[in-house]
Amino acid sequence: MKTKQRFSDLERLSADQLQDELVSLKKEQFNLRFQKATGQLENTSRVRLVRRDIARIKTLQGRATTAAAAAKPGA
Repeated sequence: MKTKQRFSDLERLSADQLQDELVSLKKEQFNLRFQKATGQLENTSRVRLVRRDIARIKTLQGRATTAAAAAKPGA
C-alpha cells in the first residue's frame, strides 16, 4: 500500500485484515527508519504517512475492543 488510507476504507476490514495491515505497516516503518539511518531515504514524507496509518489502525482496533467490552453482559 503506497497511498494514504482513508478511515472509511479501514473500517470495512475485518480484525484479521487490520492486524495483517498493521504488521505490514510496521515492517515498512522499520525499513524507512533503517533507510533514514543509512542516508538512503528519498521520500521523507512517507515516514509520516506510515506513522499516521498505523495510528488509524490502532484507533480502529481500540474501538473494536471497547465495543466488545461494552457489549458483554454483566460488564
